[in-house]
Amino acid sequence: MARSIGTDIVKIARFAEISPHFIGRVYTKGEQEYLLKKNNPASYAGLFAAKEAVAKALGTGFRGFFPCDIEIWHDTLGKPHVRLHNMAAKTARKISRKRTRILISISHTDTDALAVAILE
Repeated sequence: MARSIGTDIVKIARFAEISPHFIGRVYTKGEQEYLLKKNNPASYAGLFAAKEAVAKALGTGFRGFFPCDIEIWHDTLGKPHVRLHNMAAKTARKISRKRTRILISISHTDTDALAVAILE
């Protein structure tokens, strides 16, 4: 059963030239490896939109935790999944004493990346 939903949309052009400092603060090591393989602004934008959507689904935005506390990983078929770390995981546990599952979907056009997160 859906408990909450979050969505976000970002301009891909904002991610055409991002600094190593930004990458290190926002993306986990696993995400950075994935992004190096993809090597395109749409992937950076999509993961960022996904993190924003998850933060909104948690009901807090990025208050009390950092974007790198939300990790987006992809299975062998390319389907995105969410892993919460540190304070983001604690925030999810406050919402539900049971294990919290977050569904995520990411899409993009030539100009925008969109993500939707559903907290179950």
